[in-house]
Amino acid sequence: MSSDTYDVVQELLRRMAEGDHDRTAELFAEPVDWRLSWPAEGHSAVPWIRPRSSRAEVADHFRSLEAHHVPELNGTSVTRILVDRTHAVVLGEIAQTVRAGGTAYTSPFALHLSVEDGLITRYHIYEDSLTVTRALSTQAGI
Repeated sequence: MSSDTYDVVQELLRRMAEGDHDRTAELFAEPVDWRLSWPAEGHSAVPWIRPRSSRAEVADHFRSLEAHHVPELNGTSVTRILVDRTHAVVLGEIAQTVRAGGTAYTSPFALHLSVEDGLITRYHIYEDSLTVTRALSTQAGI
């Protein structure tokens, strides 16, 4: 049902904004269909980009993301949430500041979620991976 999907998406965004990684992970099914729009080999400057399928791995993703950024300077915004039955697309802009060195960056994003029985079964995010890599590579000296 669309309202259930919308409610789960809203709760996901709320928990992510609060930085409650374990409670965020509780919203995910096991296994989850997890994909980030990066090359399969990832990049050494961006260690949180890797395959995930369990709640523990989802929590680890958000912890690692936070460890490399300054949460207080996060300006990520959501501009639209589109829902079609069990599918949702969240559109917005990521605005982060790298913890090591303070490089700020922004990237548009699209997040495709699927919700079944109140749990997120799909998490596919599309972002400007080149911008993210450049911001973190500068700090890592890569």
